[in-house]
Amino acid sequence: MARKLPRRLGLGVVALTLGAAALGWALTAPRGLDDGFLTELAALDADHEAGEQVFWAAGCAGCHAAPGIAFDAPAEDRLILSGGRRLNSEFGTFVVPNTSMHAEHGLGGWTLDEFAQATLAGISPQGRHYYPSFPYTSYIRMAPQDLADLWAFWQTLPADATPSQPHELRFPFTIRRAVGLWKRLNLTADFATPEPDDAEILRGRYLSEALAHCAECHTPRNALGALDMDQWMAGAPNPSGRGRIPAIPGDWSARNLAGYLQSGITPEFDFVGGSMADVVAHMQQLPGADRDAIAAYLIWLHDG
Repeated sequence: MARKLPRRLGLGVVALTLGAAALGWALTAPRGLDDGFLTELAALDADHEAGEQVFWAAGCAGCHAAPGIAFDAPAEDRLILSGGRRLNSEFGTFVVPNTSMHAEHGLGGWTLDEFAQATLAGISPQGRHYYPSFPYTSYIRMAPQDLADLWAFWQTLPADATPSQPHELRFPFTIRRAVGLWKRLNLTADFATPEPDDAEILRGRYLSEALAHCAECHTPRNALGALDMDQWMAGAPNPSGRGRIPAIPGDWSARNLAGYLQSGITPEFDFVGGSMADVVAHMQQLPGADRDAIAAYLIWLHDG
């Protein structure tokens, strides 16, 4: 009897280990969009011209265009999505991939379903998790029509043959499968703020929280890299380690904010710099009413 106990104990440990491994594998598995949503998406009539407005509002070129594009460069220069920008973080450096319409190095062989799974659920066509340096945590709130329109516009963009480069992350953040558990804790389609009664503020909330993903930079993060929802838009450390990203709107008026998004000039007559220069370059492509709506939302957020 005494000899059998260690054996039984060993078998129990093995069973528990296998059970824990199976549970971990299940909890970290990619969870895609449901079939009903994809069917609804496929039935929509997509408009590539409307998709261009979504493209600029969502700031796609801010990451995926080649680095070093001047603030006053023609908008066409930002449509070559060759990737290559380096996003520094405490987890390592994320290198932005090529998302041009190149068949081998970009999205040239993708379908609408694959584009939707990537943009809203952070899942690649190969069924792997994307890291949340890709702000699908904001894009998950995107309206189906905007997503369909965006893909229609994306297909009009040029191809570029620049190969994507691997991320440069530290262990254990190289374990991509673990992102699945992170998503279970942090990926939600709920908006961060209550639904406002005012139509302009409602539009501004959608633009800010779903498309422009303002909070991804302007909200601090916890130890796991998730946004601290209790400090929404309260300002955050700069991931590059240089300075701090300010709270918004600060003490600016709605007119100041809308003017800044259009011109890149602050009320103190300073000029936009850093990654915010890309944001302003994109906002300049939007209708003035959208910039006004974002400003109205930010003031509403500040006034509580």
